[in-house]
Amino acid sequence: MGEKKGILSVFKNKKPIIAMVHLKGDSSEEIFQRAKEEIRIFEENGVDGIMLENYYGNYYDLERILEYVSTSDISIPYGVNCLNVDAMGFELATRFNASYVQVDSVVGHVKPRDEATLEEFFKLYRGKCPAYLIGGVRFKYQPMLSEKTVEEDLQIGMTRCDAIAVTQNATGEETSMEKIQLFRDNMGDFPLVIAAGLTLENARKQLEVGDIAIIGSYFKDTYKDTGDVSAEHVKTFMDEIKKMRESL
Repeated sequence: MGEKKGILSVFKNKKPIIAMVHLKGDSSEEIFQRAKEEIRIFEENGVDGIMLENYYGNYYDLERILEYVSTSDISIPYGVNCLNVDAMGFELATRFNASYVQVDSVVGHVKPRDEATLEEFFKLYRGKCPAYLIGGVRFKYQPMLSEKTVEEDLQIGMTRCDAIAVTQNATGEETSMEKIQLFRDNMGDFPLVIAAGLTLENARKQLEVGDIAIIGSYFKDTYKDTGDVSAEHVKTFMDEIKKMRESL
């Protein structure tokens, strides 16, 4: 695990785009129906995979939509990010046969004393969960308690996951090329996921360095996380990505 062929083998295309399903809605039923419709839009407009996340909804909403996709004839791979309680993301990924699980930080967000505990946590749960792990380093909204350099933490992070995710400081905020390049320079061929702020304007330069992108806000009608998924935005973006792939 962790080799270039690993998580990338899940997807049919190079430079895969994973769409984020945020579980927005005012009731459990609305969340479920909206999520199903978003998945249909993503699937029909050429997205390479989806990530189901309790960004708005709760754990039970996440469980319900995972049960739905795991029993549906969905043509693209799916993954899960159970925010703030990492163990449950692994549990859900295992139970519902997800291809990948995302954890927003795999190193540096705990006190140095607790890094050994974190090391054993990932050994334990990765040993039980067959899904590939996408792990954040210096990730948005995560505490930065490391006393190590980012270069040192990247080396540790690569031993704890199958792909490292990079962001700037907030959802939808463009990830700087400086940070993306810093990660790549210290990661060699290890899979790098650009997990926030990818747009049509920056996609080529960012995907020349990164291997995978996770997109949420840009697929919304307002280009913000609070908006609604727009089929037009998804189609326009994916049509351009398909052209780009020929020269990436």
